[in-house]
Amino acid sequence: MKVEVFADVLCPWCFIGKRRLATALAQITDRNKVEVVWRSYELAPDEGRVPGQTAAEAMGQWWGEQAPARIAHIQAVGSADGLELNLHIARPVNTFNAHRLIHLAAGHGLADEMMERLLHGYHTEGLNIADPQILARLGAEAGLDATEVRALLAGNAHADSVRADERRAAELGVTSVPSVVIDGRTVVSGVQPPAELQRLIEHALAASRTTQGRAP
Repeated sequence: MKVEVFADVLCPWCFIGKRRLATALAQITDRNKVEVVWRSYELAPDEGRVPGQTAAEAMGQWWGEQAPARIAHIQAVGSADGLELNLHIARPVNTFNAHRLIHLAAGHGLADEMMERLLHGYHTEGLNIADPQILARLGAEAGLDATEVRALLAGNAHADSVRADERRAAELGVTSVPSVVIDGRTVVSGVQPPAELQRLIEHALAASRTTQGRAP
């Protein structure tokens, strides 16, 4: 059974959601029957590859005088899940190549490791995840062959995969991230307590077993 997660590396809630999903999955008896598929969703496709203002500065423009409290809330929620979200050094950039890299990693069974490394690199270390050299290093650290990563970044491989994910997001009505689709059913928020995510996945697993049991 597939659990599709629509996410973007720029989103701190996606880092939180990833951690909560991992906690939920660890509690599921039939974990080996659940396949997590990371789907591309660009929050800022018009961003350039050269870092500009920080995430905190951008949030200040969005939220005005409410920004400090909202930033502190995001950081506190992240900290409760064991994450260090440094919004004052993270600088939004274009994530298209980062998404292509995740697709490359998926072909090697390393999508989760690649997503983790990108999220940590951006939100905790403040790395420029649009820089080909940084992406090549992070890819290697996630377990990919460095030569293969450099070849990906020099060409257009997996560009169609990113666009296909974005079309699927539109078809499903995904408008925010992280969004989770369990067994191709209703879109739900990926930022829920682990116990609730566990309940939703276990319910879908039970329904799948029932359906298979009825098959001729």
